[in-house]
Amino acid sequence: MNDLYPSTRLPLEDGDLLAAVDLGSNSFHMVVARYLLGQLRIVDRLRETVRLAEGLDGKGGLEAAVRQRAIDCLARFGQRVQDIPPQRIRAIATNTVRSLAQPQSFLVPAEAALGHAIEVVSGREEARLVYLGVAHAQPSKPGELRLVIDIGGGSTECIIGSGFEAIERESLQLGCVASTRRFFPSGKLSKKKWRDALTEATAQFQQFTGTYRALGWHEVIGSSGTNKAIGEICAALKLTKGAVTAEALPVVRDRLLQADHIDDIDLPGLSSERRPVIAGGVLVLEAAFAALNLQRMAVSKAAMREGILYDMVGRGGEHDPRDSSVEALMVRYAIDQKQAARVEHSLMRLFDQVAKSWSMDADDRLMLMRAARLHELGLVIAHSQYHVHGSYVVENSDIAGFSQQQQRFLAALIRTHRRGIPKSAFDALPDRLLAVARRSAALLRLAVLLHRSHENGEIPRLDLRADGNQLTLTVSRRWLEARPLVKADLDGEPEDMAGLGIQLQIIAA
Repeated sequence: MNDLYPSTRLPLEDGDLLAAVDLGSNSFHMVVARYLLGQLRIVDRLRETVRLAEGLDGKGGLEAAVRQRAIDCLARFGQRVQDIPPQRIRAIATNTVRSLAQPQSFLVPAEAALGHAIEVVSGREEARLVYLGVAHAQPSKPGELRLVIDIGGGSTECIIGSGFEAIERESLQLGCVASTRRFFPSGKLSKKKWRDALTEATAQFQQFTGTYRALGWHEVIGSSGTNKAIGEICAALKLTKGAVTAEALPVVRDRLLQADHIDDIDLPGLSSERRPVIAGGVLVLEAAFAALNLQRMAVSKAAMREGILYDMVGRGGEHDPRDSSVEALMVRYAIDQKQAARVEHSLMRLFDQVAKSWSMDADDRLMLMRAARLHELGLVIAHSQYHVHGSYVVENSDIAGFSQQQQRFLAALIRTHRRGIPKSAFDALPDRLLAVARRSAALLRLAVLLHRSHENGEIPRLDLRADGNQLTLTVSRRWLEARPLVKADLDGEPEDMAGLGIQLQIIAA
């Protein structure tokens, strides 16, 4: 990180337990690991076939029976992690929850059942986490590129990376559950239906095959249950020893199509649990092989859930991807780093004085630090309404390490750090984040306002007291009188801050 900024890491301690919960579109997984001597030791795994994607009704709704199935599963998972500190648990939802018209209608009861917040990530962030899990499970040679293909229930992620870094990430709306429902809705199978479906699926891969082929790769690895199941079928048919090859895959497909209906599929090595969705999975993999001209794909035991664990280790060490992402945005958008550092320094002074009264924690502090660093991002677009421009960029970019909720949280802080507070400023946030978002916005507003003149030097007196939603700020009278522009802005701030539901009193002493 730049020397202007302190470390934002929350260090892990030897013996800490970590838990990753993966709310996939086909299965829900949970992995619990212990952090020992810089390594992760898996101590428990749970998996349940929920088939969340089966409940999508085409209008962004989720069938009640499927919702209840998911909530019941999460309640069981919640029992396992109830004694693990919340900062050591990450629960991540993927494609199906992204597809919901009103995700909060599912997330609120789901979070209550799990006893923990659930993050929704973009397809490209899902791809990064998948790659991280595979890369740790199967290290590559230095400098070699690898292609990772993850076929989930609702989407397929394709990643080219080197070492532990994902270089190219793509997410397609193709998965074993979704594709089976889409291309074989009645369950009937035929060679013609398969050819038509394969043409459409292959076209989706061809959107990025040129870029991927130009970059190249040394090996191909498949992850998640679908690829593992197809590899097991290849082995059971004695076609390979568990890999999937260009020669073996058509044999699997032809054997599958001997059945006239999905219920009648008879493939050696295929579990009854996987049978209802295997057709969509084989179809997607055949499309990937065709579009990318693949010859052989090894199968990894690791997937996104392991990636979540290693991402947590990175956050607790010196490799938090969020810090790297923020630094990259600062460079890309030519943010004035000295001004950002001034604002951040004063913001941390204010935060530390009210954190206990406002029940704000270390994660809230980190989000404010990042907001301070990015609050002027929109200036590169236009000075007028730059807070609006910056908010839009942050909310709508693919930012590695951040969930959709975290990006919306940052975007809301950037949107409200100056001028009036729109009534809709926090509409995109779940209810559980509203109070801390408004209070964080109040602190950021004060820090930005106090550094209105962009001048160097410590503010001699900066005392802040919080009592409920009342804030009292005491600043040096002499310092304030020497800065009439700052004083004028402070005089008008109590009226603006009322839009956050906070009463502000300014005392010059």
